[in-house]
Amino acid sequence: MVHAQIAPWLLLFGLLVVAPSFADDAFKMINVEDLAKLMADQPKTLAIYDANPGSTREREGIIAGAHLLSSSGSYDVAKELPAAKDTKLVFYCANTH
Repeated sequence: MVHAQIAPWLLLFGLLVVAPSFADDAFKMINVEDLAKLMADQPKTLAIYDANPGSTREREGIIAGAHLLSSSGSYDVAKELPAAKDTKLVFYCANTH
């Protein structure tokens, strides 16, 4: 499994999930096991985004199927995010702040 290969560093940095069901649009930290379950249970209503720079991706790898965001921060949100508003969004990055 791909997530098992990169699980150690993901545990260090955590993951953020934004779910439309959250009334206050809050972010929620999840762990690798929770992400693996989401990927298994809801693959069509889940979108994963890697916000790491290329050097981190080369060194640490990526989650299979993750959308690679530009490290420049310039991207068109309307084109990057899924059209379905009930999609759960997961963003991950090795940046600790």
